[in-house]
Amino acid sequence: MFFAWLVSTLLFATTGVSSFSVTTSNANVQVKENEGVDLTCSYSADFGESARVEWKFKDLTGSQKYIYYNGKTTSTYGNRVTIYGSNLRFSKVTRLDNGMYDCEVSGVNSQFGEARVKLTVLVPPSPPLCRIPSSVTTGKSTTLSCHDRDGSPPPQYRWYRNNVLLPPEPSKMSGFQNSTYVLNSANGNLEFPAVRKTDTAEYLCEAFNNAGPPQRCRAVNMEVRDINTGGIVAGVIVGLLLLALLVVGIWYAHKKGYLPQMTESKPKTNVVYQPPSVYGGEDDDGEFKQKSSFVV
Repeated sequence: MFFAWLVSTLLFATTGVSSFSVTTSNANVQVKENEGVDLTCSYSADFGESARVEWKFKDLTGSQKYIYYNGKTTSTYGNRVTIYGSNLRFSKVTRLDNGMYDCEVSGVNSQFGEARVKLTVLVPPSPPLCRIPSSVTTGKSTTLSCHDRDGSPPPQYRWYRNNVLLPPEPSKMSGFQNSTYVLNSANGNLEFPAVRKTDTAEYLCEAFNNAGPPQRCRAVNMEVRDINTGGIVAGVIVGLLLLALLVVGIWYAHKKGYLPQMTESKPKTNVVYQPPSVYGGEDDDGEFKQKSSFVV
């Protein structure tokens, strides 16, 4: 044991390369949803018998957490994950388990190594959600969208026009050279920079991956129409006629006296109240007058 340790130490000192290694037998694992799976991890004997093993998980959003830490499975995975040796075993997986799994091994003398396993949980697509306008105006930019939230791995998309598959690059296909659409098979968008009358058709989208049969949304007829200039002009004329009739009606009603007249208001006289004198009656003019009942 001592001789092996001495050789590995001298090898690292002379070559600058550590003999400590962590590996996996399958770095890209695919399994159907609700089935069990093993994620393998092994390490070289140089780590010693007391090597520390930990498993971490990073989901598709980048969030990271421990699965196996400090010699035991974390509470989130306790009912469906077990450790045998340094391997990780799922009794059942769900689509939420999609992501990267890191097996990290450390030795007593700060040796460290890790192996990464990508787990893909296979989920067939559901009928995608499609947004297809029923009517658009000639020359306008228009986007038809298609999306499925369930499929794993993320599904690809293809579009059909009148039940004919649209090629991703129309300029390279006979019969589609005059088409001006742009098809994004990754996000499901079918874009028309400027729709034409010839784009009038029935459209549907299909989502597919390697986990199950493809799924389609309901077909919708999209009609491309020219701008109705005559209708716009007619609407403006009708609006002006109605406005003119309203003005004439108000003028006629005012002339015939059907509308309330504005009356002039007379100025009100200001009245100042003067209290009666304590010395006289109502005809008291402010001078002292002797009354007949006055006795000296």
